Amino acid sequence: MAGNNMIRILSSLVAFFAITPLQAQTHVGEVPRLVVAITVDQLRGDYLEMFRHTFGNKGFNRLIDNGLVYSNVRYNYPNPDRASAITTLFTGAYPSYHGITGEKRYQIESDHEVSSFSDDHYLGNYTTEKLSPRAIRVSTITDELKIASGGQSDVYAFAPYASQALASGGHAASGAYWIEDYTGKWATTTFYKNKQPAVDQQNRSAESLTLTIGSITWRPARETESYNAFPYTKNRYRFQHYFGNDKKDSYRLFKQSPYVNSEVNNMAIKVLESSQLGKRMNPDMLAVTFYAGNYEKALDKNYSIEIQDIYYRLDQEIGRLLDAIEASVGLKHALVYLVSTGYFSEQEIIPEGMVPAGGDFHPDRSQALLNMYLMALYGREQWIRKYYDRQLFFDRKLIEDRKIDFRELQEKAAAFLVQVAGIQQVFTSHQMTQASNNENSLFLRNGYYPGISGDLMLELKPGWRVVEPDSDLQVRERSNAVIAPVIFYGSDIKPQKINRTIDVTNIAPTVSYRLRIRAPNAAQSEILEELY
Repeated sequence: MAGNNMIRILSSLVAFFAITPLQAQTHVGEVPRLVVAITVDQLRGDYLEMFRHTFGNKGFNRLIDNGLVYSNVRYNYPNPDRASAITTLFTGAYPSYHGITGEKRYQIESDHEVSSFSDDHYLGNYTTEKLSPRAIRVSTITDELKIASGGQSDVYAFAPYASQALASGGHAASGAYWIEDYTGKWATTTFYKNKQPAVDQQNRSAESLTLTIGSITWRPARETESYNAFPYTKNRYRFQHYFGNDKKDSYRLFKQSPYVNSEVNNMAIKVLESSQLGKRMNPDMLAVTFYAGNYEKALDKNYSIEIQDIYYRLDQEIGRLLDAIEASVGLKHALVYLVSTGYFSEQEIIPEGMVPAGGDFHPDRSQALLNMYLMALYGREQWIRKYYDRQLFFDRKLIEDRKIDFRELQEKAAAFLVQVAGIQQVFTSHQMTQASNNENSLFLRNGYYPGISGDLMLELKPGWRVVEPDSDLQVRERSNAVIAPVIFYGSDIKPQKINRTIDVTNIAPTVSYRLRIRAPNAAQSEILEELY
């Protein structure tokens, strides 16, 4: 009897161990082998709808029809740009935690504007810029994937700009590459120790953008009559934009054209295929950044033929990338997600003779007025070091040496400035560091980082134009929200349309959950329930 029981137990154990590998394999198979993060700088949901009749079935329409689509994503802090938005997306945290408050920052020690990723400890490859991702003060999704896999997962990032590549590649990328502003080469930083052969090969080849840009002419991909989304388009013409004419601005203008998306896509697909991404035991990640903003030389600015052509060609590039993923890994084994950066740079032109609401805000004049006021209170000194991007930096050492109560000085300065024409509100750094349930102060606090942000934050009134001295760039203040969709596709994702605004900080923990890794260390938002 005992012998029979022992035989039954052994038989059960044999059966258990026989089926366990299969069950484990099925379970592990739910983790995507490859994650492809597609970030589209300045993508607008309303434009997607307006231009959709020109799209094919392989790009946006494939994602929209077969993916999990959230109607809108919110970046809950002031003035997101390509650097701060993409860092927020990959860390699941706001600038108040990750430290990237914008594309550039004012460095008070040197009295210079520098890249937010500036780092003199590292040299550039194919660039003279010294940059690194060390300015990101918290971990990213890609960092956590590298940690979870013991460094075995490959992570590659390709983008038009350095800030985009470094933010999406993170601290542990196998490679993060961008198009150099003056040579068109694929550049990176010596912070990353590995070299990607496909990138070096491209830089040395006859197909390098350095050698081909002189022959690139941007013309409409379709008949201009089909670009009929805007009734405000006055110049329905077969435009021709040459990128080889202006040596100084050729690459800068190239990065505002649809050809930059082709260049990024070509490199991403080459590395996807040559590096066998998604074909090993640990998941890999590919981060790609595209462009969907205005072209500054378009005649109709916000209502141009050019913006419609950018979207039409971007649709084709997304289709080409999805086809490459399907051929290489299989979309059922991949998690693809597409996110907008949630802002749009307007190019407003006021008709001749129209007097718009608002007026001109002159930062230099406001700074001079404030300093005269502080002189009357505290003595004849230069109390203000710099106005920079709606922020004022005080001479803290001077204030400390004079034993002046800094909080009191800030409050008096804020009370004075709020009376200046064009200024809606002024917040002090002291207010930014205090806990508050006020929704507006939380919004501002999310974008504030001590030691990087200024001592006073200015909110300008809508309609007022910022007129910087010695600068041709004049921006009129707008408070419009941009509809910005988020789409998840592949890897057992069921098609669904969710008419809900999600927070951008939900995305990193959600992707981490699908990968079964820890969320980035400053990500506090919940996982999107539809992806459980």
